Amino acid sequence: MAVPHPFHPPIAPPAAVLAARARARRWFFRDCGLGLAGIAAGSLLARDAGAANPLAPRTPHHPPRAKRVVYLFQAGAPSHLELFDHKPELTRRSGNLPPAELLAGYRAAFINPKSALLGPKFAFRRHGRAGTEVSDLLPHIGGIVDDICLVRSLHTDAVNHAPAQILMNTGSQQFGRPSLGAWTLYGLGSEADDLPGYVVLTSANGTSGGASNYGAGFLPTTYGGIPFRPGADPLLYLSNPRGIDRDAQRASLDTLDRLNSLALDAVGDPEIAARIQSYEMAFRLQASAPELLDLSRESPRTLARYGIADPAAHSYARNCLLARRMLERGVRFVQLFHEAWDTHGDLVNRMRNNARDVDQASAALVADLKERGLLDDTIVVWGGEFGRTPMMQGGTDGRDHHNRCFSVWLAGGGVRAGHVHGATDDFGFNIVADGVHVHDLNATLLHLLGFDHTRLTHRFQGRDFRLTDVHGSVVGGMLA
Repeated sequence: MAVPHPFHPPIAPPAAVLAARARARRWFFRDCGLGLAGIAAGSLLARDAGAANPLAPRTPHHPPRAKRVVYLFQAGAPSHLELFDHKPELTRRSGNLPPAELLAGYRAAFINPKSALLGPKFAFRRHGRAGTEVSDLLPHIGGIVDDICLVRSLHTDAVNHAPAQILMNTGSQQFGRPSLGAWTLYGLGSEADDLPGYVVLTSANGTSGGASNYGAGFLPTTYGGIPFRPGADPLLYLSNPRGIDRDAQRASLDTLDRLNSLALDAVGDPEIAARIQSYEMAFRLQASAPELLDLSRESPRTLARYGIADPAAHSYARNCLLARRMLERGVRFVQLFHEAWDTHGDLVNRMRNNARDVDQASAALVADLKERGLLDDTIVVWGGEFGRTPMMQGGTDGRDHHNRCFSVWLAGGGVRAGHVHGATDDFGFNIVADGVHVHDLNATLLHLLGFDHTRLTHRFQGRDFRLTDVHGSVVGGMLA
């Protein structure tokens, strides 16, 4: 449960958590033999009467610039050198050994650091009013550069996929911490009545970090991401078995709700409240999910814009369009995971294929949100867990993991559009201006959502935890 910090109090706990505390106290008064039930009953029952859905919308610390997020997570670590950070000097020195001073204090993930330099494999060109350079692999994203903030100076502490993904999403390399989406839901609640507040969609190979990337950690499980699977049933058991109609299911859920409510009254465990909420959400999803997932009502123009040839086929493009539909229906946080970017070898083919899969749909999502008036208060984030080395791996056509610098981009609510933040050296190896740590990025995202990241806390195992651990600063240069 969230406990106010003596110096940095968090937001008020959700009403259901307060109600659970009240029930726990009532259990004490009833069973401890002190005869205090009559003294406390009036105030406790009155407080219970105000108990609400734990996902009810809540007010953040300060007026927010954005109220929803769609995070396009490119798992596997896209090469910034082939996509967003043009390095002509690296092209000129391709095949030569890196300068000795470049490798001072450097520890590689897998390769011998003294491997030959590998020049970028694709051309770059300038786009937009500001002339931002973007790879020819991404012509559609190049077409929206005036709407995005391109960060070329992100860096992270982790150098392998699973811990780096978990760090990007939870602020820690350790398992068991709440994800950014869970913290967002914990702080803001949800505006969706018939859908989860935090939905996860996957394409390609899923994620190395698994469910830890979108879990609730030590927060109540109500706030964790709900994965939607490809296929007719995005959630297990979304369809009733033969012989069970909706009335029969409602009756069984009502009975189960009464039993769970008795347990909640007895012990006040917020996980029981989360279980009640999950059963009710599953029931409502049986009616809302089929309509949400049916893209046949979208216009041919919209499907073509996203690059969707078959509306029923599972793809990154379909997930992008589903994300827009979810945001329109009040979902607070939608996260797409597309793990296909691990290019230790076959760099050219894999980069080309991956870019073809994600470029058009990513840009279409931003443009679609903008046209519908949703981009002003929606944050779009695009990026992976780290970058790639300027040194060669895999013979002639591959790059190793690189955590010292990589690129991401953001668009939407409160983000500085048409801006490039930070810079790396001539080799795309070290940051030379305006570095942004993962904690800084998350602090900035929470700021845009209306939170002081040092005050959005949850007490667990005797101390207050937060998404940004004990680090992080809001990056003013990324803000409009």
